Amino acid sequence: MYEAARVDGAGRWQMIRSITIPSLMPTYFVLLVLAVANFLSNGMEQYFVFQNAFNKEYIQVLDLYVYNIGLGGKSFSLATAVGMLKTIVSITLLIIVNAVSKKVRGESII
Repeated sequence: MYEAARVDGAGRWQMIRSITIPSLMPTYFVLLVLAVANFLSNGMEQYFVFQNAFNKEYIQVLDLYVYNIGLGGKSFSLATAVGMLKTIVSITLLIIVNAVSKKVRGESII
């Protein structure tokens, strides 16, 4: 495609705009969907390992909060509700990214 564009007289920026960027868009949107799906999951294990009495109130992240109120505070219903809310927010973000993908590329990912 690059050779055909070069024969047709396309410059470097025209080839980037017409060939390279459209070729990278499917990969970009797949990576965007994966990043958005993992947006609210931040690796609770890392924070859990380094948690102690001195930094417990400062190192709180969403997953660790759910863990602490569920198992530490014996409030299983609140932990379940926060986990479900996190899932609903993640699904909403995925739907938004899918709509953007459909608008930009003309086809949806999901």
